[in-house]
Amino acid sequence: MTTSTRPLHLAAELAPGPGRAARPGPDTAARTVALARLAEAAALDFLTHDDSFAGPGLDALAVLARVAPETRSIGLVPTVTTTHTEPFHVQAAVATLDWVSRGRAGWRIAVSPTGAEARLLGRRPAPPTAELWQEAGEVAEVSRKLWDSWEDDAEIRDVATGRFVDRRKLHHVDFQGATFSVKGPSTVPRPPQGNPVTVVDATRPAARDTAAHHADVALIRAASAEEAAALRAALHRAARAHGRDPGQLRVLLSLAVDLDAYEGGPGALAELIAGWHGGGAVDGFHLVPAVQERDLERFAAGTAARLRDRGLFRTAYEGATLRDHLGLARPVSQYATAGASA
Repeated sequence: MTTSTRPLHLAAELAPGPGRAARPGPDTAARTVALARLAEAAALDFLTHDDSFAGPGLDALAVLARVAPETRSIGLVPTVTTTHTEPFHVQAAVATLDWVSRGRAGWRIAVSPTGAEARLLGRRPAPPTAELWQEAGEVAEVSRKLWDSWEDDAEIRDVATGRFVDRRKLHHVDFQGATFSVKGPSTVPRPPQGNPVTVVDATRPAARDTAAHHADVALIRAASAEEAAALRAALHRAARAHGRDPGQLRVLLSLAVDLDAYEGGPGALAELIAGWHGGGAVDGFHLVPAVQERDLERFAAGTAARLRDRGLFRTAYEGATLRDHLGLARPVSQYATAGASA
């Protein structure tokens, strides 16, 4: 596929930015659903919702579980910290979101590196950031194993015999990491996507190896197209070194936007997106609006519409799942494959 014909991927952040009101109010659910529907009408690939132990606000997984039945097509990607949480419970929650959304879930892996966050939970001191990202990679690995621990046809649901599952198609993962162990299998059937989409913010060097090894989507920041292209190439090289097909890793530029400023507005942003994507610097853009309603509306009505008019972005969703939107194949269960070849 030539550079000019590569699909363009667009995503946006739902949660308010740093320093802005993040405390929930009586209209929080309605507001969030309205924003999600606005982004869905523009056929964006997915929405992210940030989360952290360090600040106020609702749990991102719960917020997007509320949004899921109110939307039909757009991908939903909550931030989920892998620090001070139980990997088994994390993967089950993400798998449940995939079921609730009928195959539109992802998760943006995050770590909690501060002492203040560690004191909130009281389980352990905060290890060095590099160790936390190594642990995050292990959580991503065991999550894939647990999602695969139910084969696709493990559910029987035979009322007459009272059999719900075929136990032969449930598998123990027996995972031993540096800081945790998991026996399995999962308590949730294999998700509709097989594996929900894994997103890693690779803007900090400590997270880049985890992104290259485990992410379906890596988010980067760069001041120029040349810098973005270099980061994308480095992530592809690292993915190949981990035995992965770099073509299965989408690299999106995470860009803070204020479409009320003097920089040219929605039209100038469309030109930047078209130029960087067309030149092969990135696979798409993840927009972080300065003011949620205003900037997301202007991005949808202005920027995305201009890209669509130029034939650079989809006019409608062509698939049902987030993996479909991203052009990523549904993975075969590693246990089903092993059983078939035995």
